[in-house]
Amino acid sequence: MTSTPGLRERKKAETRQAVYKAALHLIAEHGFDNVTVEAIADVANISRRTFFNYFTDKADAVMYGEEERHRRLLEKFRARPASESGWQALRHAAEELMEEYGEPDREWVLRVRLARRHPSLLARQLAGTGALERELAQDLAARDGEEVLRARVLAGAFLAAIRIASAVWLEEDQSRGLTETTMAALAELDPAFGG
Repeated sequence: MTSTPGLRERKKAETRQAVYKAALHLIAEHGFDNVTVEAIADVANISRRTFFNYFTDKADAVMYGEEERHRRLLEKFRARPASESGWQALRHAAEELMEEYGEPDREWVLRVRLARRHPSLLARQLAGTGALERELAQDLAARDGEEVLRARVLAGAFLAAIRIASAVWLEEDQSRGLTETTMAALAELDPAFGG
């Protein structure tokens, strides 16, 4: 009996992942506007009603992977030792997250490229990043006793460096890995934030 909740949660996670992958691949193949929730549900082998138990719409399903990364980044940041400055904790959390996920896979590249092409996905991505920035800033202010403005600047600069590193890696320089590119971008901010 004690294994049932664990099994139930695993099944939910598997279903959520299957819907996310189905949405991502269908939209990459056919375009955002040409894919319906019904088509995603069919590929994921679930009913339309079940789809809505997990996601509000197809944009929500496509952006699930990014939102999951945001959640993991917050967890890793919050778990960093109190002896680290906020900036050090952010850098170490980013490095841990990148080690956990490894170099970008096809799904990550697809999601990023889709978000750039579709206004509704881009809007959702921006909203998600804004929410992440606010949460990081709150945690930074609580962690270091920073004033709100400095905490917001620090969180914003951190996320901007990650965004820029991703753009450079995707568009210009895949001669080195995304992890290396991201850590180099963050290192550019060390003098300002005390890395």
